[in-house]
Amino acid sequence: MKPGNVNVRLEPLAVEVSVTRGAELLGTLADHGIEFPCGGAGNCGGCRVRVLSGSLAISHADRDIFTHEELEQGWRLACQAHADESLVLECEQWQMDVLADASAPVAHGKRGLGVAIDLGTTTIAAQLLDLNTGTVLAIETELNPQARFGSDVMSRIHATLDGQDLTSMLREALGNLVAQLARGREEEVLDVVLVGNTVMHHLFTGCDVEPLSHVPFASPSLGTQVHTPRELAWALPAKCTIRFAHCLGGFVGSDILAGIVATGMAASDELVALIDLGTNGEIAIGNRHRIVCASTAAGPAFEAGAITMGMRAVTGAISHVSQIEGELKATVIGDVEPRGICGSGLVDAVAAGLRSGSILASGRIADGKKVFKVAGQVVLHQSDIRELQLAKGAIAAGFRILLRKLGADIGAVSKVYLAGAFGNYVQIESAIRIGLIEVPRAVVHAAGNTALRGTKMLLATDEPTLPIIEHISLAVDPSFQDEFVDSMRFPESSSLHGPGA
Repeated sequence: MKPGNVNVRLEPLAVEVSVTRGAELLGTLADHGIEFPCGGAGNCGGCRVRVLSGSLAISHADRDIFTHEELEQGWRLACQAHADESLVLECEQWQMDVLADASAPVAHGKRGLGVAIDLGTTTIAAQLLDLNTGTVLAIETELNPQARFGSDVMSRIHATLDGQDLTSMLREALGNLVAQLARGREEEVLDVVLVGNTVMHHLFTGCDVEPLSHVPFASPSLGTQVHTPRELAWALPAKCTIRFAHCLGGFVGSDILAGIVATGMAASDELVALIDLGTNGEIAIGNRHRIVCASTAAGPAFEAGAITMGMRAVTGAISHVSQIEGELKATVIGDVEPRGICGSGLVDAVAAGLRSGSILASGRIADGKKVFKVAGQVVLHQSDIRELQLAKGAIAAGFRILLRKLGADIGAVSKVYLAGAFGNYVQIESAIRIGLIEVPRAVVHAAGNTALRGTKMLLATDEPTLPIIEHISLAVDPSFQDEFVDSMRFPESSSLHGPGA
């Protein structure tokens, strides 16, 4: 093989990079937003690219994932590819919105600038604020650079335990993000507050993730972690304080703490619930007297990671499905031919199938059919519907158990906030129709990025005033399995809550 570099052009990004001949493409493509859901193991098919010019050898993993026709068309797994010659690649993942927060300014009455960072497993959103007025001066969003090690927190944990350094890459990426926000005003930045799930908290701060790798998923390092700019190698003044807010439990992080602050739950006399369905599913219910919280393994289905034709909310994904005169009408991101379906589209499609009778309350596709057609070539298989049942069953069961811990019932809940990207885009009527949430429509509200909004509020204080917050481990709760099984069935139409459901 000839030494030197080769050029790799990514379409439709119109980005061209130079890489060492023979180098693997995983790292280069991850830097430009291509995700690797299985961490490069080659068994999920989520990082597919198509060779438009040049050639890539066919790997064993390629033969397992692609049909003969797809291989002939040039489809390959990016995680298995090496650049032996110059290439032009079509990337399936190219447009992805990161949910920020456009809430009104929160006055802090402090001097200088502050930075609020919502560190998600998939995406990062950060804002620069004037600490005196609370005015947002700049916003930056990007994908989490750790995505090359897998799309879920367990894959990140395993990569770390296998010796990969996920901490340094995260600190460097966030340091660059803060520099982009400040743009020459770095010396004015006096306070940085970060929130994220417990794994992101541990990986950024350097805490041991091993306790989070097994039941009961309990860590001794949940508290607020404070760093100096010098420790992180960030170009900020020495007097700047960098805080990663404390977590609430094994897989309930400071992003939920921030959500509790943002929704006003801790000041409410009535019961308020927060459900955040991102890569993980987290629930908090309570009021100013007491709050209980828990996490569930629901994210893969709601982010369509476990769905046959599932994909993230990027170009070509069916994001919404409606019924017009008995026919399904799909909304596709980018207004192109549908290539797959994301979480919100999945919930809509199944809800539509339940309304039409094409999908039964048991979850079976009616009339013995093998697939449920959504739009174009996109279909749902029986296994896809079952995955959604598992995910929604876990959320519904967790919600029921937390209510029981509070000695309350559904009727006592005054508001339910759906947070995160999924909660922002899912049609609430569809979520109720499949039994994901079991409350009247009138009390459910899409809340956007409560983690980022709450982080901006945390900039105002070193420690917010909160009631007792109790973390419930559903993994060891003896009633969870029974509730889970009971929650898997889709509700009959006659049992739905509220109008329009």
